[in-house]
Parts: sequence; C-alpha cells; structure tokens
Amino acid sequence: MTRKKSRLNEVIDRFKNKSVLKQKIFQNTSDTFVELKQVAKDFAEEAKKELKKNNIPQIKVEFFDKGQFEAELNFAGDTLVFIMHTNVFEFPREHSIMRSSYIKEDESRSYCGVIYVYNFLADSLKYNRENDIGYLVARIFINKDFHFVVEGKRQMDFLNNTFMNEPIDYPTLRQILETAVIYCLDFDLLLQPYDMIKEISVLQIFEYSSTMKIQTGKRLGFRFQADPEEKL
Repeated sequence: MTRKKSRLNEVIDRFKNKSVLKQKIFQNTSDTFVELKQVAKDFAEEAKKELKKNNIPQIKVEFFDKGQFEAELNFAGDTLVFIMHTNVFEFPREHSIMRSSYIKEDESRSYCGVIYVYNFLADSLKYNRENDIGYLVARIFINKDFHFVVEGKRQMDFLNNTFMNEPIDYPTLRQILETAVIYCLDFDLLLQPYDMIKEISVLQIFEYSSTMKIQTGKRLGFRFQADPEEKL
C-alpha cells in the first residue's frame, strides 16, 4: 500500500500564519484590557475626589481588579463588569465590515479579540442573587493592528460600523468607560409587572430571607421600546 503524502508542511504553514496571528491578537487584547483596567481605576480615584470636593460622600465609586480576564467598577448602585474573552473570533462573511476596503486589503484584519462590558445592579453581586439579569452595554473588538470596533448602545456616539483609523488608546478607552457609566446611570430600574410577582412559593420566601434571590433586572418583564438594541 502506498503511503499517503504527508501534509506536515501545510500544517506548519497554518502554525506560522493563523496560529501566530491569533496569538498576536490575544496579546493585543490582553494589553488593551490591562489599560482598560487602569482607566477604570483612574476614573474611580478621580470620581471619589470630585465627590468629596462636592460634599457627596454617600455616593461610592470603587474599582476591583478580579484577575487577568475580569474587573468591576461599582458606582451609585450600579456595577460595570468588564470581561475579556480568551478566544479570537472572525467577523462573519456576510457582515458589512467584511466589505470595507480596510478588510479587503488584508483579510487577517477581520480576526479580533473581544472585551465585553456588562451592567449589573450592584446589589445583584453584593447579595449573590444568582438569578438577576445583567445587560450587555458594549463589545470592544481588537485586531492585530490594535485597531478597534465598538458595538453597543446608541448613546455611544463614537460608535462606528467599521474599524477606526487609529489604534485604540487610553483616551478612547476613557471615552468608552465614561459613556458606559452615563448610560448605566440613565438606565433606570423599573418595577416588574404585577402579574409576574403576584404569587410566591414558600421556598422563594426562605430564599429571599436568606439571600434575597427574587430575580431583579433593570428591564425585567418589560419590552422597552425606547431602548432598542443597536447593531453594527
């Protein structure tokens, strides 16, 4: 039986190209996440000074570094949770971004790392309310050139449906953070519809007494027409 021709060289080419590319993107995203955490830390320190200066001691602003892939910013009853995904993704072929000249010049630019920004009620995390809902405020995509795309709510007026011409930097991350904070402060907690909570079990009462586990979210049970999802 004739032995099939080895495709080792083809495998090595894949290592040299795609695997090395993904490692570079992962490192770029990791570096960006480190800088984003510094931005959040600086924001918290500056906000605390301003609150003290304005005699508003009851408002707390705190930053918590949760490790390599997670961080939190607590403020005025809200929490922004920043999560870096450990994998690298490519935009779908049918996505509009794939038609941009920037991507057509070099398709490897369409591979990105992702940083997620979620909004939770601070009490949801404080009291370990496992059923509470968080909301995705923004996704930050970083490619091999440190160029970026931000997908998020319409309040983020710097959003663009293609890669920005400049690499992501501290001022841009600060703008993203501050816009996310403002969005959360304007995104109010609404009462649940009466019919959703008119019945409660004995188990739920016990759970509520011990851990306050009645499900809570800013728009839980509501179809909020004034706040549609924004897509790239």
